[in-house]
Amino acid sequence: MFVTDFRKEFYELVHNQRVLLFVASDVDALCACKILQALFQCDHVQYTLVPVSGWQELETAFLEHKEQFSYFILINCGANVDLLDILQPDEDSIFFVCDTHRPVNVVNVYNDTQIKLLIKQEDDLEVPAYDDIFRDEAEDEEDLSENDDGGAEPSEKRLRLEGLEEEIVERNRKRRQRREWEARRKDILFDYEQYEYYGTSSAMVMFDLAWMMSKDLNDMLWWAIVGLTDQWLHDKITQMKYVTDVGVLQRHVSRHNHRNEAEENMLSVDCTRISFEYDLCLVLYQHWSLHESLYNTSYTAARFKLWSVHGQKRLQEFLADMGLPLKQVKQKFQSMDVSLKENLREMIEESANKFGMKDIRVQTFSIQFGFRHKFLASDVVFATMSLMERPEKDGSGTDHFIQALDSLSRSNLDKLYLGLELAKKHLQATQQTIASCLCTNLVTSQGPFLYCSLMEGTPDVALFSKPASLSLLSRHLLKSFVCSTKNRRCKLLPLVMAAPLSMEQGTVTVVGIPPETDSSDRKK
Repeated sequence: MFVTDFRKEFYELVHNQRVLLFVASDVDALCACKILQALFQCDHVQYTLVPVSGWQELETAFLEHKEQFSYFILINCGANVDLLDILQPDEDSIFFVCDTHRPVNVVNVYNDTQIKLLIKQEDDLEVPAYDDIFRDEAEDEEDLSENDDGGAEPSEKRLRLEGLEEEIVERNRKRRQRREWEARRKDILFDYEQYEYYGTSSAMVMFDLAWMMSKDLNDMLWWAIVGLTDQWLHDKITQMKYVTDVGVLQRHVSRHNHRNEAEENMLSVDCTRISFEYDLCLVLYQHWSLHESLYNTSYTAARFKLWSVHGQKRLQEFLADMGLPLKQVKQKFQSMDVSLKENLREMIEESANKFGMKDIRVQTFSIQFGFRHKFLASDVVFATMSLMERPEKDGSGTDHFIQALDSLSRSNLDKLYLGLELAKKHLQATQQTIASCLCTNLVTSQGPFLYCSLMEGTPDVALFSKPASLSLLSRHLLKSFVCSTKNRRCKLLPLVMAAPLSMEQGTVTVVGIPPETDSSDRKK
């Protein structure tokens, strides 16, 4: 069932309990987890954290811990499946589910005792009515036994026969009604479940809880911002939804970071400041060179067609149009001339408009620790994801999860900078793989969809064995393929992509990406 009062029906229930946290392996889930951890630390709530990256891991972890806990919190997993059917828990087990995956399973919605959904009611959920999908089994009819009418009078026989005929008609009517109800139920569930999409960021939901309890901090607000940015960068929400949620967070940013000049001068050198700004849609450009950022951003790479010689010439023309010397463009952004950096955004936006790139700027947020360390929300998303999705040879999945979780704390900036370096390698490998796929015609049409498979031995193929990394590669590849092909029909086709997961076991990871032209948030 949906929880209406998160404070009374969720937080105050677990406040004096020992709880088990199941957290999915995505950046939004990590941010929601950080906010909840901060609240638990504030109120001395005991908890155990278990990262999960699939239903098998969730089931195994639950079986291992179910005897020790009665309260379970699931972040970004569990809402879109029948949890009770999968986990088979005891009757005293209570599950609190904070999940962005949609549609929400109808059994979870109408279970009043064990499933508590921490989901915003403002989201357009369109859950079917209870009577349309559930029916009381006690209404099933009983078989009618035939009676021996040998010694009865003819008039009594006629009455009994008439009563029997009426009962048969009634039984047939009920059967027909049940068949119609089942057919209608099947259609309703098909319409409800045929598309998968995403709702409000779990990090934003947890931040709302902290705000309602007057325990929200600047750090929590930043984690909510990073969670929302993760959804936007991975195309999980529409531009309209992103802009709306940015507006909500912007009000909180103004509330937490409003200072007058006198207060500004009294701040310590390591203070935290969050700012709303329109910034360039270029990956990691403040921690890289402008040339590398332009080359490895999917938006500019696809528009310029940088996998071709002609595309690289167009990039040179773009830089010439801005009047930026190559020496300045190819050195680190922090080392560029101050006069160039001050006007860089306007220069790039003006030239981008001439080259047909009107979406080069985007609404976003930045955080600054003291005077040295400044990060955009997208920088943190890429860094955290790269730490979490490192190949298994560099350590276990749990180790990577904990390292990614730690990188979100301002006390662990060294881990965040390590994540930024890994993200650069990841983005370079992504663009090189896209160029290889397009130049060797690995993307093929299979009728109703496009298909691409990365073979064993492909350079950096291990980086794309995890779902989030492969999904990002697939989206960027589809964008570039649509820009490179002359076949208009390909713009209407989804892409299915496969990459080796384990060479020893012979397994592969497969992801499906909706068509590039589909701007709807409800995607198959």
